[in-house]
Amino acid sequence: MINTLKQKIRSVNDFPKKGIVFLDITTLIGDKDAFKFAVDELVNRYKDKNIDYIVSMESRGFIFGAALAYALGCGLVPVRKKGKLPAKTYSTEYELEYGTDTLEIHKDAFEKGKRVLILDDLLATGGTTCAVIDLVKILGGEIVEASFVIELEFLKGREKIKDVPVFSLLKYDK
Repeated sequence: MINTLKQKIRSVNDFPKKGIVFLDITTLIGDKDAFKFAVDELVNRYKDKNIDYIVSMESRGFIFGAALAYALGCGLVPVRKKGKLPAKTYSTEYELEYGTDTLEIHKDAFEKGKRVLILDDLLATGGTTCAVIDLVKILGGEIVEASFVIELEFLKGREKIKDVPVFSLLKYDK
């Protein structure tokens, strides 16, 4: 079924800029069986890990983060771009494959010592994930793993993620 899941992801050339091939998950989440399978695979991986919170990144990560948090019975913490969260935040600047940006998390998102799963739709260069790891550490979270639906192995983002286990449901080598 994993190969079938890969077939549900659409490639869009030159998005968001020329030379980038964007892997579009809207075709995966639009297929009820594929979406259910992907979420169920994540549930099976984490159901016995005593996760307190899923920390998920804007915006496609929220889709999988919300579904998984519901299934596991844990909280969901959104990490958003600068200026999008209404209360006091911690922020960090990071590099992505085509520029820089700033991410923020609420200062009261969770209590120190809570078990956190970082979840996003895609691992590319690792910049976003490393920024989120920094934010979770500022809050004193115990990171169980960084998890992704898709990993672009050829960009070597996994290599930038230090001291945190990494899991990817689907891997692309080019």
